[in-house]
Amino acid sequence: MSFSAITALSPLDGRYSNKVESLRQYFSEFALIRYRVQVEIAWFKALSHETKITEVSPFSMQAQVLLDRLASDFSVAEAEAVKAIEATTNHDVKAVEYWLKQALIKNAEVAQSMEFIHFACTSEDINNLAYALMLMSSREHVMLPALDSIIIRLVELAHQLADVPMLARTHGQPATPTTLGKELANVVYRLQRGRKQLAEVAILGKINGAVGNYNAHLSAYPDVDWETFARQFVEKLGLQFNPYTTQRTSKEGEAPQGNVVSLPVRKTANDTDFAPIDALAKPGSAVNQGLRAISAADPAFDPTQFLTGAK
Repeated sequence: MSFSAITALSPLDGRYSNKVESLRQYFSEFALIRYRVQVEIAWFKALSHETKITEVSPFSMQAQVLLDRLASDFSVAEAEAVKAIEATTNHDVKAVEYWLKQALIKNAEVAQSMEFIHFACTSEDINNLAYALMLMSSREHVMLPALDSIIIRLVELAHQLADVPMLARTHGQPATPTTLGKELANVVYRLQRGRKQLAEVAILGKINGAVGNYNAHLSAYPDVDWETFARQFVEKLGLQFNPYTTQRTSKEGEAPQGNVVSLPVRKTANDTDFAPIDALAKPGSAVNQGLRAISAADPAFDPTQFLTGAK
């Protein structure tokens, strides 16, 4: 079966593909490979600047330009070449390492230090930083600009419709007047808060080896302050350094607790106090059961106000 929008496994690549087109350069497999290449090259260059690692001399300007272009100009064809290597290695990160060595072998200056590509790294060192860069870049270039454009348009509409009256509701029934502009302003304020929270989410990264203790690093170069080295490297990428990890960085760095736009917590029968409802309506009655159902679904529900409004 040939691939098309109608045969896609995910609706993101099917019926909604045109809605998420701008995210492909950040979340596709091509993007993941590209960011892996960028991390590997950045690590290689960082090692060359450490004077205590004498086997890797500082690269000339010409060599640095070569390395930077490999990272910045990485193409789909080159990603496919990495995938071809992976068919043999059966290891995606190792395939990136081998591809880099093939791409750099003809440059004599870089080739003499080539075995320091991926030095002391576990695959998760490269992966966690690549995924973090994917999130950071997509937030900066797609998500926040999209939110900003929506907020700007809603602000315009809120002002334009500030005097357009509409009937507001409370407890599900008609209440007092409001304006369409004011109700749009409610939405704008929530979006602005959500946008601020999204922008402030810390994206963590680490590069401390197979179990998080810099074991290979210290075995090879015990005189290097590897924690400081790793911190400076991660922060130069624009990420927040995570100093304490196992092989993997902590999940809190990947998925912050709670939603950016908070949703009410649904109550259950076990944690809902029905005493106020029982005082207003006979337990077991249809009214009592209905009020209990609303209270369980809506934490802000006030049965007294509801019944007073109904009267």
